[in-house]
Amino acid sequence: ITSHRPSGPSSYKVGTMAEKFDCHYCRDPLQGKKYVQKDGHHCCLKCFDKFCANTCVECRKPIGADSKEVHYKNRFWHDTCFRCAKCLHPLANETFVAKDNKILCNKCTTREDSPKCKGCFKAIVAGDQNVEYKGTVWHKDCFTCSNCKQVIGTGSFFPKGEDFYCVTCHETKFAKHCVKCNKAITSGGITYQDQPWHADCFVCVTCSKKLAGQRFTAVEDQYYCVDCYKNFVAKKCAGCKNPITGFWLKGSSVVAYEGQSWHDYCFHCKKCSVNLANKRFVFHQEQVYCPDCAKKL
Repeated sequence: ITSHRPSGPSSYKVGTMAEKFDCHYCRDPLQGKKYVQKDGHHCCLKCFDKFCANTCVECRKPIGADSKEVHYKNRFWHDTCFRCAKCLHPLANETFVAKDNKILCNKCTTREDSPKCKGCFKAIVAGDQNVEYKGTVWHKDCFTCSNCKQVIGTGSFFPKGEDFYCVTCHETKFAKHCVKCNKAITSGGITYQDQPWHADCFVCVTCSKKLAGQRFTAVEDQYYCVDCYKNFVAKKCAGCKNPITGFWLKGSSVVAYEGQSWHDYCFHCKKCSVNLANKRFVFHQEQVYCPDCAKKL
């Protein structure tokens, strides 16, 4: 139900003629007399009523230039004729409801046809502020959070089944919380090993670079970008001196012995350079030798 206000005329101008103009229709002189200017023409009051005036919807008589006129959706009334169709209360200066081509005051608007508030079950009548969601209507002050009971009104809310929650309560009850900052994740979160994070919280422990969508490695619940892992965490190969990490050669394995580590492709005899990964070797003075070369030492 929507309330309206009637509008006054704006298409013509009434005044007293100071110049030598004649009536556009009867050609009588207008100087010193009241006249009406409409659509670029000047005419006397009598001709205005006869040729130009709008007809009142109620009394079917012309609305003269000296009368007060109101209009609504291309229909016109004398201001005294613009009344409630039921109680005849004047509405020229009040809000009204247009229903079935009739003009009604707010009090006469049928309550049977008014929607019922889901909160208080009373009718929502013209002029009431209301909230509508999926065909259900509430008075604005009846639309409240199911948890804290504060008025949501026209603010943001989250539906859950038959319940509605304000933003704060929804975050408290339902939103996932970041494992780092423990604050609610409302949008843009990521998941790693079934744990939720803000994208801004899931960063390299060393350089704080965001790791979402990037390659990284985890060491004892610490997360490192590729560069920081290579530079600060990864063991160095005793052969090539480069970091030992899967980022360097996909599918490579590691050989470890006496506290040192090698890429499998770097683990070869010091003298003949034969690769000794998964083979017998001799470790002598911090160097690796094949059995044959070891016999010659």
